[in-house]
Amino acid sequence: MSNTDPAPEPPASGRGTTAGLLGRLLRQRQARVGLVLTGAVVLLALLGPLLLPWATGYTSTGFAGRPYQPDGVLGTDNLGRDVLSRFLAGGLRLLVYAGLATLLGMVLGVVAGMVAAYQGGWLDTLVMRGNDVLLALPQLVVALLAITVLGPQGWVLVTVIGITHAPRIARVTRAAASAVITEDYVRAAEMYAVPRWRILTQDVLPNITGPLMVELGLRTTYSIGAVASLSFLGLGLQPPTADWGLMINENRIALVLQPWGVLLPVLAIAVLTVGTNLITDSLARASARGGAEGAP
Repeated sequence: MSNTDPAPEPPASGRGTTAGLLGRLLRQRQARVGLVLTGAVVLLALLGPLLLPWATGYTSTGFAGRPYQPDGVLGTDNLGRDVLSRFLAGGLRLLVYAGLATLLGMVLGVVAGMVAAYQGGWLDTLVMRGNDVLLALPQLVVALLAITVLGPQGWVLVTVIGITHAPRIARVTRAAASAVITEDYVRAAEMYAVPRWRILTQDVLPNITGPLMVELGLRTTYSIGAVASLSFLGLGLQPPTADWGLMINENRIALVLQPWGVLLPVLAIAVLTVGTNLITDSLARASARGGAEGAP
């Protein structure tokens, strides 16, 4: 071999698949619509608290008049607080808690799934059977029990929802990783005594980003619904905290008299859910196309 010959390249391990996945995602019109819808609600939730009180003239806990009256911008709620101010301040905590719960579930599930697939044997059996036990427990019932015992606190919401997500994520991760650990580049890394944690993070994880991105979208949608549902039931965020789920519960008795207290948070949660579902569906299609393109 002459000095001018290029050095042999290492076996392709699928790095860069995330960039390819995002490129295929953005080429889909449905994904772009989902990103616009989701981005609009997220932007509203982030900027809403910063607009108070100068945008509406009231804070989220300040009184604007008598309950369920046309005082303020869009009327008052059950305690006479400005509905629009409550709405602008109520989305940030929902998104933060849902995002943290999803992140916790993804970390636990991905680590458990990859380790189970790579190690195999008794550890694989132990992890998967433990997952089966957790999957047999209704998610909402587990959340209600934990919140009843520990109290309706933010860290409890995040922890319980994240833990209930982990078994489902672990099953998807294990299935995807099992198809990757038999590839030649993984075997080559093992021959060169590359540490197992590096094999998992540098060779296995980048090649299962497609299924994981889809699962991330699904878990985000479920986390939003879970946090909002628990707040609606009075087991999530507590008064006087401004929260979209709590707003629905507080104002549902006067839906005909003062609909904005219910319609605004319902519409925001619905748009956010539709947007994330569109993104998730598009991610699934993009992942499937990537697999078809990479097939021999």
